[in-house]
Amino acid sequence: MGDEYKRAKDRGNAPPLPLLDFRGGLPIISSHDKRRGLSPAGRQGESVLDDNELLQGLVIKAQSGFFTVRTEQGDYVCQIRGRLRQERKESDLVAVGDRVTISLVDETTGLIEDVAERESALSRARPAPGARQMLSDREQVLVANPDQVVFVFSIREPAPSLRKLDRFLVVAEMNQLPAIICVNKVDLAEPGEAEGTFGLYEKIGYDVMYTSAESGEGIAELREALRDKISVLAGSSGVGKTSLLNAIQPGLGLKVREVSEATGKGVHTTRHLELFELDIGGYVADTPGIRALALYDVEPHELDGYYREIAPLVAYCQFSDCTHRHEPGCAVRAAVEAGEISRVRYESYLRLREEHEELDDAAF
Repeated sequence: MGDEYKRAKDRGNAPPLPLLDFRGGLPIISSHDKRRGLSPAGRQGESVLDDNELLQGLVIKAQSGFFTVRTEQGDYVCQIRGRLRQERKESDLVAVGDRVTISLVDETTGLIEDVAERESALSRARPAPGARQMLSDREQVLVANPDQVVFVFSIREPAPSLRKLDRFLVVAEMNQLPAIICVNKVDLAEPGEAEGTFGLYEKIGYDVMYTSAESGEGIAELREALRDKISVLAGSSGVGKTSLLNAIQPGLGLKVREVSEATGKGVHTTRHLELFELDIGGYVADTPGIRALALYDVEPHELDGYYREIAPLVAYCQFSDCTHRHEPGCAVRAAVEAGEISRVRYESYLRLREEHEELDDAAF
């Protein structure tokens, strides 16, 4: 079946293979697949397919051109087949979270034959070779097909950067990813301090959770939000992600931190990303080494559409190309002056637009 499928694939008339659902841990397979011999029993080492058979799986780890793919038969370390590498794309061919079809080389390795179309992605602009600037027209996929992103910030030690949070939220809005804002270390704050800082995000519709790994506050709520989903955690060093993950699942934070420390820091390409399975179902991924999440495939004039409170007002501006900086008849600036839009968020928008305009200028 494997060789026949490959030939059909090359001719462009291969039937699509059914996708498996990995969000609850073990993949779910259909009764049709069971009749073909696909069984979760294979994960216990029982060979249920011929060597040339094709398997579907989830990429749970990516490192230096090698991809660990989790299938119902077990995990296989795979490389990308040569013909796929020949396809020039402005995005990564394979990333953690991709659903792929593989052929087996031996009992532990395989080749990635096909990559299913991505439903979503958490991306950043690819770093320019040998430079610290980001290329806004090249996409680096950090995690493919996430169900949600969890942006972790501490209320103290370190103090939160709301501008960085706004940048993260724009990326989530671009990719239509539900975002959870996790405000950690609330045990260090004065009463009402965390709500006073992050309450403006609740007002515009974001899900904000207040947590403390030290006291246990908010941990049960966060754990339930992660259940049976592929979740991506993003946040700066020191905000307490490791402690949070350990509180959710003992030992999980330590495993994630080992990966983060092995990856290194800086704006350059992250070399090692991994999905970690949760006991309650689902997976969690950390995004180590991100100092800035530059935007991919978005024009500066589109940014206002990714600020929830600004987007509805754009149509009411006097000029269709209003930058919301100085133009007369700007509905956005009027709303800021009236206190309907947070001045902090408005200034964040202006700064992010300026940064993206500089990226565009550098590309030409």
